[in-house]
Amino acid sequence: MPTIMVEGPPMDIERKRELVKRLSEAAAEVYGIRHITVLIRENPPENVGLGGKLLADRKKGSSGSSSR
Repeated sequence: MPTIMVEGPPMDIERKRELVKRLSEAAAEVYGIRHITVLIRENPPENVGLGGKLLADRKKGSSGSSSR
């Protein structure tokens, strides 16, 4: 049984439903089977680093100034 794993920021349940539906439909069409497992792993900004900084900190400091 194919499994699709998605990692991204937290989102509300309606968006998760839509994501699971679309991914499942596309994979089922390509594989030719109906049983697709989708796993969603949410990563809050305080648990993700980019360019040596936490995303939570980058958002706080992004008020107009570019520090890249």
